[in-house]
Order: sequence, then structure tokens, then C-alpha cells
Amino acid sequence: MAEPVVVMGVCGSGKSTVGRLLAEALGMPFLEGDAFHSPHNVARMAAGVALTDQDRQGWLHALAERIGAARRGGEGAVLSCSALKRSYRDTLRLHAPGLAFVFLAGPPDLLARRMAERTDHYMPASLLASQLATLEPPGDDEGALALDIARPPRELVQAAKTWLTHAGGSMGPGAPKASPS
Repeated sequence: MAEPVVVMGVCGSGKSTVGRLLAEALGMPFLEGDAFHSPHNVARMAAGVALTDQDRQGWLHALAERIGAARRGGEGAVLSCSALKRSYRDTLRLHAPGLAFVFLAGPPDLLARRMAERTDHYMPASLLASQLATLEPPGDDEGALALDIARPPRELVQAAKTWLTHAGGSMGPGAPKASPS
């Protein structure tokens, strides 16, 4: 059974790019987490208004159900999702208990530069600060791999693929946590 993987991090960390490449490398479908947001949430973010925990609940439950279905179907999936708080990651684990997280981390100045350069996304650079303030990096007990976004996306994908392969697809609480590479 192929276990789902979440590529997580704040806006501008490269979740979609790395997620698509990782899905291709693993032979799994790619799920763009942003596509699951309600029109209300998209409008709020586009207007520069940070989402609240309540705003995110329906979105997180929809994602949890979708990755749970992918797990039950044996196809797995790679999902891009900010997964900023442990409670959000716990919600995602509701339907996929062995869920693996690849955490894309980087310095605020690099993230801000990336946000300023992109033109094809509704999320304004002004929301980076709120995402960084909300971020709770995965704990040692969450079985997450942290990667430095200064590295090229293909290197990040190779590191994630190697880690997932050596973990045997069994992640989640209690699994070993890899350090930033």
C-alpha cells in the first residue's frame, strides 16, 4: 500500500513545485492543496487577510478525506499543504495515520524574495509574516523530514524520495525525524 505524503511549509517554500516533482518520482497522483480551498478562503487570502483556524477546518477535513481515500485505494498521493500547526497535521492524519511530512524550511528573506517574484498565485507576499508566526515546525515525534529550500527542487525531491524509501513508507508519530539537509 502506498502511503500518502504531505509536502508542507509556509507560502513561497516551494510546496507545489517539489510536490509535483516528488509525485512524479514516486509514481503517485499530485494533489494541490490550494485547489481545495473554498472561494471564501481564496477571496480572504487574495485580499491579504490571514485565515483563522476556523477558516481552515473545512479545508483540512476535505484534504484528510482525500488523502485517506488515496491511502485506502492503495494509490497513495503527494499533497501540497501548508500544514502550519501540529493540530492541522493531526487533522490530516485522521484518515491517513502513517502520513509522512516533508517540511520545506528556509529563511524569511529567501521566502519573501520568492513571494515577490511569483505572479501566478492569489496569495500576496504580505501574508508571509502571518504564516511564519503561525508555523509550528514538526516535532521530533512527528516523523517529518525537514529540508532546506536553498537547495534546488530536484535535490529536495531526491532527498525526500531516499528518506521515504528508507522509512519503508511507515511514518507518523514515533518515526525518526530527519534533520535539515
